[in-house]
Amino acid sequence: MIKKIESDAEGRLDVIVSALTGYTRSYIKQLVEKGLICADGVIVKKCGHSLKKGDAVTLDIPDPIEKIEKKDIPVEILYEDDDIAVINKPQGLTVHPAGGNYTDTLVNALMFKLDRLSGINGEIRPGIVHRLDKDTSGVMVVAKNDAAHLSLSEQIANRTVKKEYLALLEGNLKDDAGTVITKIGRSPKNRKLMAVLPEGREAITDYKVITRFDDNCLALFNIRTGRTHQIRVHAKYLGHPVVGDKSYGYKKQKFELKGQLLHAYRLTFAHPSSGEIMTFVAPVPDYFVKVYDTLAAKNGAKRFDSVNI
Repeated sequence: MIKKIESDAEGRLDVIVSALTGYTRSYIKQLVEKGLICADGVIVKKCGHSLKKGDAVTLDIPDPIEKIEKKDIPVEILYEDDDIAVINKPQGLTVHPAGGNYTDTLVNALMFKLDRLSGINGEIRPGIVHRLDKDTSGVMVVAKNDAAHLSLSEQIANRTVKKEYLALLEGNLKDDAGTVITKIGRSPKNRKLMAVLPEGREAITDYKVITRFDDNCLALFNIRTGRTHQIRVHAKYLGHPVVGDKSYGYKKQKFELKGQLLHAYRLTFAHPSSGEIMTFVAPVPDYFVKVYDTLAAKNGAKRFDSVNI
């Protein structure tokens, strides 16, 4: 829902918008962080943005939350105990309800499969500690109680959780290994996408080439920060976007794919209760392996099942 208002005074955007709409300043902050507020046609970056009397402000209010129900959706559970569940999210599955989709998400599946989930994130995101893009597959950890949720969230905030991804890239990276450090923010051209921007938030990605083909390479990425679309943006920044990426990749794709060949392969964290360091690996999807093996056959390389990652 698009809501348009006109500033009736000079001052901070969050204060004025709150007074005119009745929305809390914390909710307005959430909208700003998601790039959903514009002042005179420009996306607002900070809640403290200065407004003048007569400035036109536009708010893109997300759809209202509907009741979230259980649904039997195929999701592989790799591990489960009283505190956590580790799952292998399939490509094409949105993590949590939003934008009119309240029935076919990972949350609906988790509510069906698990006896309980943490409630810190509210009704719409129970158990969700971190996310994967809809068309990114792979390993995720889910919190089954609030104590586990707080512990995992703190580990993520402190950057002690190790998230490793496999991606098949267009072309070949120049170096066998390296680190990309940039700032990533919402694209001024398309607010649904992200971009490397001087005013963005710090994003750090380590990478290592696993296999080189003539026109592609398989790389292992480790993200030290958790920015939206981080690997996809950094792959594009390096000049080698992820194969199958319809948003950041080539317009003309060599393979018929439903989404990008990006897979959350390995996840390492401390168990919320025991403190034990645990590592989980999500099997690489068949469609990913099929493309890899096709390239391997053409290039005289080893099949995927013989690759050491």
